Amino acid sequence: MDCIEIKNLEIFANHGVFEEENRLGQKFVVCCDLFVDTRPAGLSDDLEQSVHYGDVCKFINEFMSNKTYYLIEAVAEDMAKCILLKYKKVKSVKLKIKKPWAPIGLHLEEVSVTIERGWHDAFISVGSNMGNKKDNIETAIKRLNADEDIEVVRVSDLIMTEPYGFKDQDDFLNGAIRIKTLYTPYELLKCLNEVETLGGRERTVKWGPRTIDLDILMYDDLIIDTEDLTIPHADMENREFVLKPLNEIAPNLRHPVLNKTVGRMLADLIPSS
Repeated sequence: MDCIEIKNLEIFANHGVFEEENRLGQKFVVCCDLFVDTRPAGLSDDLEQSVHYGDVCKFINEFMSNKTYYLIEAVAEDMAKCILLKYKKVKSVKLKIKKPWAPIGLHLEEVSVTIERGWHDAFISVGSNMGNKKDNIETAIKRLNADEDIEVVRVSDLIMTEPYGFKDQDDFLNGAIRIKTLYTPYELLKCLNEVETLGGRERTVKWGPRTIDLDILMYDDLIIDTEDLTIPHADMENREFVLKPLNEIAPNLRHPVLNKTVGRMLADLIPSS
């Protein structure tokens, strides 16, 4: 990914754990790398196709000048998020916030914090087999899209499928959605669980009836296998109700473990006659 680099932007602001730092203020130095596709701007010579680094510098200055934080870690975290939300062409941002001559009672040239944050692609399966199934799913998607750390990019059609695992229950309405998110995988899992709770889900029977079911299928090309989270979703290659909607919105999405596309996994599961 191309990069626009802003180096050593000097800002006077009021951040620190000591009262004097918050009251009197001090100099901070910011380095900001904006990862963005510069080719459209390079070919057109049109600033609208890029990110105006002067505007970003003014934004950083206003952000740091108008707020007060105890920790530069918090400054970096919040500022990275605000940059990503404001400048839609920026895919990720690397921030280094330097605090020269930090007041620790010892000679110190500077202390700094460096973070990199960005948008991630994730695919979520959605399902419901209780109450108004369609309404349950649509409400859950609206709740996800209302979260500023999530942007719903595409939603599949919904299909009716037989229950998986526990058979003595009503048929499911299933679909898949593609999102962009600033959340980490575990933060996204927590968000999905909260939306499920708001939707009235109760976890009583494994694979049992539920008002709303939200599962992370894939997150970038990450492979995670812990007690709390498995990505790619376990056994998704054997679940037609997952693969059919996912194939509609991302047939060429590749499973990082099996090295198969969604389209290939679906074809392997349902061979043509």
